[in-house]
Amino acid sequence: MTSTVPNAVQHTDAAAEPITMFGPDFPYAYDDFLAHPAGIGQIPATAHGTEVAVIGGGLSGIVAAYELMKMGLKPVVYEADQIGGRLRTVGFDGCDPGLTAEMGAMRFPPSSTALQHYIDLVGLETKPFPNPLSPATPSTVVDLKGESHYARTIDDLPQVYRDVMDAWNRCLEEGADFSDMNRAMRERDVPRIREIWARLVEKLDNQTFYGFLCDSDAFKSFRHREIFGQVGFGTGGWDTDFPNSILEILRVVYTEADDHHRGIVGGSQQLPLRLWDREPQKIVHWPLGTSLSSLHGGEPRPAVIRMNRTAGNRITVTDATGDIRTYPAAIFTGQSWLLLSKVDCDDTLFPIDHWTAMERTHYMESSKLFVPVDRPFWLDRDESTGRDTMSMTLTDRMTRGTYLLDDGPDRPAVICLSYTWCDDSLKWLPLSPAERMDVMLKSLGEIYPDVDIRKHVIGNPVTVSWENEPYFMGAFKANLPGHYRYQRRLFTHFMQDRLPADRRGLFLAGDDISWTAGWAEGAVQTALNAVWGVMHQFGGATDPTNPGPGDVFDDIAPVELPED
Repeated sequence: MTSTVPNAVQHTDAAAEPITMFGPDFPYAYDDFLAHPAGIGQIPATAHGTEVAVIGGGLSGIVAAYELMKMGLKPVVYEADQIGGRLRTVGFDGCDPGLTAEMGAMRFPPSSTALQHYIDLVGLETKPFPNPLSPATPSTVVDLKGESHYARTIDDLPQVYRDVMDAWNRCLEEGADFSDMNRAMRERDVPRIREIWARLVEKLDNQTFYGFLCDSDAFKSFRHREIFGQVGFGTGGWDTDFPNSILEILRVVYTEADDHHRGIVGGSQQLPLRLWDREPQKIVHWPLGTSLSSLHGGEPRPAVIRMNRTAGNRITVTDATGDIRTYPAAIFTGQSWLLLSKVDCDDTLFPIDHWTAMERTHYMESSKLFVPVDRPFWLDRDESTGRDTMSMTLTDRMTRGTYLLDDGPDRPAVICLSYTWCDDSLKWLPLSPAERMDVMLKSLGEIYPDVDIRKHVIGNPVTVSWENEPYFMGAFKANLPGHYRYQRRLFTHFMQDRLPADRRGLFLAGDDISWTAGWAEGAVQTALNAVWGVMHQFGGATDPTNPGPGDVFDDIAPVELPED
């Protein structure tokens, strides 16, 4: 099995046809849309060469800019920091440049089928990611309340862990029609998906993840709920998600987003960087050999500091150099809170209900720390026990999750000493990288008293606390109970015919606009929504044989809950 506490049904093999992360809120097949030979749409020749601002050079912004360029528009990308956003891959000073750490997104499920389109497009390779108890992980240690258990499969853990697994399975079946929904999504049975989800949204929008567990007879035991929170399913403990809406969690488990993860060989930031440099063979208006990089002279425009509406309902953008440019359309892909703080905005940019939704958006904090080591010493066998010297580790200690990453027995390797969220992340915030590493090594030393991790370290640690990153202020969006209506407003913003005429032309996209925030797939899907919106504004259209997300919107629109 791939999870410490897996989902309610036996999942397909990783090599089988994956479910697609296209719902359940908006069950549109983005992967089919991208793969169709007719392409994703065209604009009138009179609009060719028109500039469109794309604010934010993360994955969503780069995908949107790439597709706009292919249509014959001229995207103008603004980026405050570096291309990649939360796809951020860093090296270690003084170490082999091939030794890298993923500070943001590092594992991607096969259900991210639109994301996979672009991974394949730029020729990147992926490999299995070593999650707890996954086939790619030689061994896992679960350490709770000072007691450690070594396991290669879930059957090696004490019975209580299997009891918790059974409780989660029953909880999902009884409270969320898990098997029916999972089957409907696998078969792309849109009417059935919408039928199940409409009922659950109305029933569960006001419920927390923890409340959902407590309401289940399967989780009457506090001890079971505690273990589930600390060990969780798929990627580890989920107690940091307990205050969030259960709908957010159901989106993850229905789409198998926590299963069969793969990492991008060489680092995830290569994806937006390669798209930036890519010269598409099928391109309108621009000569062959055109890339986003060539349209920008190699570098994106700097940070945006002001946006306002000007005559003709145009979007006027001021950047950090003081340069002012005006556009008939713009796509904003950055963290939405930036519109409340770092970017000086007119209230007229969005309807008031959309401003409210952005203000209410809830973000998860997250911290990581990586160290380079001389070799994957954890694969050494302890002669007295026959066990690996060290294992992927889940614990209630400060480190919470420790991941072991290698490219072969004779090569330098990397340890993610700690990956934490929310309150666990905030505990690291005041500490320097060296102080963080000292505390982490102390915690791991209590689990592995005979292992001297420090002697294998060959370089300085690298760390991130996303809540302290000035252009992010958090790792990803996670809706609280009652936030469904807010999320719907933001996700559906690309359907601008429904907005007042003086509130159109600026499109939202990116991770926190998505229903599946925290997953790169959501950044891709919302980018494609925004591209459709821009195309529609310019009088363009999709091919009749390949309708876009806006063309089918009325048939699959997210459930609309009453406001009164």
